[in-house]
Amino acid sequence: MRKIALFGPPATGKTTLATWLSVQLGYPHTDLDDLLFIPGGPLPLEEFRRQAAEITRRDEWIVEGNYSKLADVVWHRADVLVWLDFPLALIVYRIVRRSLRQLAGRDDSAQAKRLTWRTAFFSRRSLLRTAIRKYQTNRPRYARQVSETAGLGVEIVRLRSPRDVDRWKRKTAKGPMESHLQEAARHTTGP
Repeated sequence: MRKIALFGPPATGKTTLATWLSVQLGYPHTDLDDLLFIPGGPLPLEEFRRQAAEITRRDEWIVEGNYSKLADVVWHRADVLVWLDFPLALIVYRIVRRSLRQLAGRDDSAQAKRLTWRTAFFSRRSLLRTAIRKYQTNRPRYARQVSETAGLGVEIVRLRSPRDVDRWKRKTAKGPMESHLQEAARHTTGP
C-alpha cells in the first residue's frame, strides 16, 4: 500500500484520515482542494488534471479529494482507493457542527475565513444544501466508478462509519509495524 486515494462527501474526515496515513506511513499527502483553489480562482480543468497526474506518477503518495473527474489520473493509479461513505444524517450533523464552530471563530482554516452564515446554510449553493444534493446525485455515479476502478486491480476500502474508519486505522497501523518487526527479526542473529 504505497499509493492511496481517499474520497467522500464533506465532513467525513478525509483530511484527518489522509494526514494520519501520511504520518503512519511516511508518504506525502496532497489535498486536491489545495491544488484546485488558488488565489486567482480555480485552476482550469486541464491544468488541475496535469498537476494531479504529476503527483500520482511518484512511487508513494496519499491524495484526498472528491474529484471523480480525475479518476483516471488518481484513482486508477492507486494501490488502494478509500471511499468514506457515511450516512447522510451523519454528514449533515457534522457539516452543521463544523460550520457553527467556524462561524464562531474557533477555526482558522482557509475555509473558515471565507465562510458566512449565508454560504454555510442559507444560499442556494450553501455548503449544507450542496452536500445534500451531491450526496443524492453522486453516490450512484461513485459506485459505478469505484466498480470500474476495482476492475483495474485497485483495492477498494469502503468505510461506512467512523467506527469502520477506526477499525481500518488499527488494521493499517499494525500492517507497517508488523512488516518492520518481521524485517528486523530476519536481520537479527544470535542464539
